[in-house]
Parts: sequence; C-alpha cells; structure tokens
Amino acid sequence: MLARIDLVSDLTLLGRIALAALLGYVIGYERELRGSPAGDRTFALVALGAAAVTALRVQDFPASAEKVIAGVITGIGFLGAGLILRGEMGIVRGLTTAAALWAAAAAAILVGAGDILVGVGAAILVFMILEMQYVPLFRGLAAETRRQRKAQGGPSEHG
Repeated sequence: MLARIDLVSDLTLLGRIALAALLGYVIGYERELRGSPAGDRTFALVALGAAAVTALRVQDFPASAEKVIAGVITGIGFLGAGLILRGEMGIVRGLTTAAALWAAAAAAILVGAGDILVGVGAAILVFMILEMQYVPLFRGLAAETRRQRKAQGGPSEHG
C-alpha cells in the first residue's frame, strides 16, 4: 500500500527546514566575514540537517525524538572539535566558531521541532553575540577585559 502524501504537512516541514538553513546561513555568513574556516554553506548545511532530522523524528517518531536530538548535538560537537586549532604560541583558534556552530544547530533543532519563534530568537541571539565586539561600546569593554587578562597572564579568546 502506498503511503498517502500529505502535501500541507510536507510543505510545512520543508518550510521549517528551509528557515533553519537560512538562519544557519546568516550566522555562517557572519563567521565567514570574520575569516572563520567554517562559513555560510557549512552553517546552512548543519542547520538544514539538524532541522530535517529533528522535524522527521518529532512528526513521525515522537517517542524517540529526544534520542535523535541528543545524537545531533553530539555530532555537531564532533564537527566543532574539528574547527578548534591550536596555533602558534599555543593560541587556541576556532573556539567561538565551534560554539556558534553548536548554537546554530540548537536553533535549527528548535525550528525543526516546530518552536519557530524560539528558534529564530535563538539564532538572532547567536548573531548578536558574535557581532557584539564590533559595536563601539562593547568593543571598548572587550578591549579592557583583554588587557586585564594579558596583564594577569591569562588566556584570551580568539574565534
């Protein structure tokens, strides 16, 4: 027996997946603009995959959705680990990008699960956090914090 096609349901899921991919693309564009090794396409693909798997599980297999979500989060952690590099003089690079990838996937999971407003809000927050250092007021605060860390011999953050 052929499965009945529910066009409205399928288009709804496709719309959520496309929205998640768009949100991932915007966050990735910011990372690419700032010279990150992971950019718009990487973020869009990760968000698309996270939303698609989540949407399918939530709709068709709600009893096991949390297992799939946990698997997606773990998988994104492995991708993020590949972005983190230790450069010259022990400086860690890519940590902010890895965290942004993880947060973008979390926003995509929310969108895929149908929590569209919360997912979009989370993606906006991720973008705002990434861009805060380029706002003059916050840039001055961040520079002062880095100066204090350097004076104390502590770590500095590089994205």
